[in-house]
Amino acid sequence: MERILVTGGAGFIGANFVRYVIAHSQASIVVVDALTYAGNPESLRGLPADRVQLRIGDITDATLVDELVGEVDAVVHFAAESHNDNSLHDPAPFLNTNIVGTYTLLEAVRRHDVRFHHISTDEVYGDLELDDPARFTETTPYNPSSPYSSTKAASDLLVRAWVRSFGVRATLSNCSNNYGPYQHVEKFIPRQITNILNGERPKLYGSGANVRDWIHVDDHSSAVWEILQRGEVGRTYLIGADGEKNNREVLETILDLLGEDRDAFDSVADRPGHDLRYAIDAGTLRKELGWRPQHQDLAAGLAQTIAWYRENRWWWEPSKRQTEDRYVLQEQAHQLAAAAEGPGR
Repeated sequence: MERILVTGGAGFIGANFVRYVIAHSQASIVVVDALTYAGNPESLRGLPADRVQLRIGDITDATLVDELVGEVDAVVHFAAESHNDNSLHDPAPFLNTNIVGTYTLLEAVRRHDVRFHHISTDEVYGDLELDDPARFTETTPYNPSSPYSSTKAASDLLVRAWVRSFGVRATLSNCSNNYGPYQHVEKFIPRQITNILNGERPKLYGSGANVRDWIHVDDHSSAVWEILQRGEVGRTYLIGADGEKNNREVLETILDLLGEDRDAFDSVADRPGHDLRYAIDAGTLRKELGWRPQHQDLAAGLAQTIAWYRENRWWWEPSKRQTEDRYVLQEQAHQLAAAAEGPGR
């Protein structure tokens, strides 16, 4: 694979994957990104210009997608609308990017017979009870609970159908929650870190009992690279690092690392339909492809992430105020909706 197209490569996980491939191979990369609020070309700063090219464009643009796919050996599809709160506020962009965009890419790789890897999320499986010992596997039935996760489930099913119906050479991966550098400040971990760095109190939904299975973004990148090279066409691989922690534990660890009291946060009303617990069984990936995560100490990974945000204010400060203002407006909208429903409803 000498030339790879990475969709959404200016976003958090996509940009980290681009950096991983440049550091661990001789491949060149074409990034296509619409540069919505979540895409930042500065996330690609410092990469060699002779190996990384950025094309600004939308994956629903069939003409552009066909041109780009025709010039590469493989496509890794990260591009997605991915924030649950935003999907509850306005689902339309999620249907357009996650479903129509994936369809557009599938038709292009079908025409050009190009290897395709589709990035998805563990949220397509719904959630688990907090006291349930089970974890998601490749055969867990889909049970999405938000506009975001339902559109990702739909895109997964499109990929599977194009493999079976048209022989598209595709693999899929569903990953647990990522953290690390270059993550937008709207997301849970960077939002808490940047609030504290700015002298503001972090925010916690409800009691913080919701459990997520955390994985460092570099481990996600290494897993995708293994699947792209050696994965079996048509297969789904789950990517996880056995990193289950509830949101309060994660926030308390961040507060500890930043020298703050563990109760120095504000509780806010829980998100509608907030999934209880995610947990990934990555046994297939480990047994069949020999992949192993390198960042299994969450506290150490969070310390490294905090250091990155402390040292790179130039990257996140321009979007911080706008993000917090958007949260305020969303909270006001939720309060108005609750008041309109009346008591007892």
